[in-house]
Amino acid sequence: MQRRTFVQSLAALAAAGTLPFSINRVLADPTSAVSVDVLPELKGELTLYLGRGEGGLYENVIKAIEERNPDFKLRIRRGPTASLTNAILAEAKAGVRRADLFWGVDSGAIGMVTAAGLAEKLPENLTGQMREDFRFPDWVPVTGRIRTIPFNTKRLTADRIPQDIMALPDSDLTVGWAPAYAAFQSFVTAMRLLEGDSATSDWLRAMDKRAKTYAGELGVVMGVERGEVDIGLANHYYTLRLKSGKPDANVDLAFTRDDAGCLVNASGILALKEGELPVNFIRYLLSKEVQSYLAEEAYEIPLANDVASPKGLPELETINPPKVDLTQLSDLRPTIDLMRNVGIL
Repeated sequence: MQRRTFVQSLAALAAAGTLPFSINRVLADPTSAVSVDVLPELKGELTLYLGRGEGGLYENVIKAIEERNPDFKLRIRRGPTASLTNAILAEAKAGVRRADLFWGVDSGAIGMVTAAGLAEKLPENLTGQMREDFRFPDWVPVTGRIRTIPFNTKRLTADRIPQDIMALPDSDLTVGWAPAYAAFQSFVTAMRLLEGDSATSDWLRAMDKRAKTYAGELGVVMGVERGEVDIGLANHYYTLRLKSGKPDANVDLAFTRDDAGCLVNASGILALKEGELPVNFIRYLLSKEVQSYLAEEAYEIPLANDVASPKGLPELETINPPKVDLTQLSDLRPTIDLMRNVGIL
């Protein structure tokens, strides 16, 4: 969906002068994503701390919402998600609140803010729109990304790849990974939570003997496609984006089952200010239009109910991700220390 079409779809009712329906009547008990044409008009000002991500697609979403709501102004502070998290915590400690909303690209960062007790409780007619495993009282996952094993299709078929991430070191496969990348560190954190520190350390040491290091996970996927390594460890959308521009690329996706290798992490948003305006802004991010746009353009997984997943990705219900409290992924310091002790950072 091109940005022009997306903006026009959100702005159409405003241009036509159509009044919004009553929020109490329309959203009394929603269980799935709703269209922007039934959402209340936004009026007033908010400050959003926005973690960088998705190559400007989040900016397109914000622009479309603003054009749909001419009496709404959003002041934005942009920066790396981790830096904005630290700023929110420091401001709170100093007795200052500058952000009304925080949209981060990593649920671990969201967890640090919620753990500090800074997030406002959200209404059930908002959180109830989410898939059952992604409902939280004080933040909302916007879109998800799943850990995958991209593999070179000239060398392998999916049945050659272990479905247990812990079995990879015992295979004869060469691996691409990006240990300095935030998504990889969240994956290792999930492994620590699921398998324990000792098993995770052993796994990393064994993997290091057969791994080639890349600066980022797009590089991992490109290395797999070029045949530099047999498989990689990366979020799903890097493979889907590569294949969208190169349909005959020599790469496809495999999945492990019920372990950190198929962890679903998420970007998320929370309100730091009471009132309807921050909550109603969040409603726009969960709308069918926004969720579909991010699935089609960013290849992220929509987490509001009844919105189709990106093309080329199995439905989330068929992938069997592990049960992990995403907010616990904020516990990164032990992960960094462990990776340094192993010698991969």
